[in-house]
Amino acid sequence: MADQGISRDEPGEVPKQFQNEQASAETSTVMNVLGYGPHIRQARIEAYKAWARHSTAKARGIVTYITTGSKAEGLTSYLESDTDHLIVPESVICLEDGVDSSSVPVEKTIFRSCSRISYSGHYRLLLERCGTHISDVVYNALCDDGFGRGLLSSDLYVTQWLNLKQGEGTVQHERAGPSTPRTIRVLDVDYVHALHFYCPSILTRWAARHRYWPSPDVKRSWIATIDEMMTEGPRMILRLPKIRQAIIAHPEPLRWFSGRKIENEMLELICMNRLALGMDEDTDVIIQAINSRQKEILGRFG
Repeated sequence: MADQGISRDEPGEVPKQFQNEQASAETSTVMNVLGYGPHIRQARIEAYKAWARHSTAKARGIVTYITTGSKAEGLTSYLESDTDHLIVPESVICLEDGVDSSSVPVEKTIFRSCSRISYSGHYRLLLERCGTHISDVVYNALCDDGFGRGLLSSDLYVTQWLNLKQGEGTVQHERAGPSTPRTIRVLDVDYVHALHFYCPSILTRWAARHRYWPSPDVKRSWIATIDEMMTEGPRMILRLPKIRQAIIAHPEPLRWFSGRKIENEMLELICMNRLALGMDEDTDVIIQAINSRQKEILGRFG
């Protein structure tokens, strides 16, 4: 007598578990060939971390660079999408109400967040103390709050960065929210100029907040949806006709093309970090070797 409610594979049919494992392995192969495997992603992550570290050191304590978005996660190649950077000045700090400012070095400019006259998630930043040097960008973003106190305008702050003169080969675009997008030669970059905000009690309240967990019917629906995605995801990728046809019909040419593409990207990331270290593009031996190899790679595609 057959068991009730148990799904069994038909005689002669490939077991479903084996089908899923095979689809998963094929998907992993596809991602590796296309340049999105774990080793390539990690190499991108390390390269952008190094760039941010070199750029911060080169700024000599003026600003800190932080790479964010898909580049920081290693999910996109060099020119596949724009590069997102946070730029945080070291000469300014914002403090929430009640935080003692006596330990803040005199070099730093202090802004105080006024939660009593703000709404959740947004704060008015009032100038509490000017540091030994206040940058023109910060100074020109100050306005009067109506009571003779300096109030930092986020709109003016972003506008100040937009109005700065750009270097040769750089095209400044219109702002997009807090972002100041620009194109540097062929690379699209989004800069977001942020400020340090020390807010221990806000973080404590956030961590201790009451969670309203969804009902069991919702958690079960999510599990079913995730299970379906895990089952169908690999098959959806493998159904991409051009990629699958290329893998099946021409595996070696695809691997060769992908290998040259990945090598070219890795060389570009090395060059990016050499420039961030301050090396001269026309005299640095490593950059010259990289340019020579890239010309050789691109010549094979010509």
